[in-house]
Amino acid sequence: MTYALKASAFLLAALPLAAGATPYDGTYRQAANAECGLVGVDGASIKIDDGIFYGVGMQCLMARPVNVVDMDATLYTMECSGGGDVWSERAMVMDGPGDGSIFVIWNGYVFRYSRCPDPVE
Repeated sequence: MTYALKASAFLLAALPLAAGATPYDGTYRQAANAECGLVGVDGASIKIDDGIFYGVGMQCLMARPVNVVDMDATLYTMECSGGGDVWSERAMVMDGPGDGSIFVIWNGYVFRYSRCPDPVE
């Protein structure tokens, strides 16, 4: 087993133990016409659930949260895996302008996601 596969397996095993709910938990559209029921596929939706960010072909444990002073935002260390790779990056998640959207800011990139309606049970 390669180092990347071992590290990926370790990260995935640790996710349920280390994760916890965030104020941003929910499903968000990548685009206005994105399918909310489809997560992790390019152009569909992303999901934050119990401190795990599920993106396109990857997932990240949202670790070491730091509140950003005077902003509705949190800076995280994102411990990620996907495509056979494991990496760590800092990212900030910030509430949008009161419309339920969020901004996810990675070094050099900003994404705005609109919240999907809660599923009907």
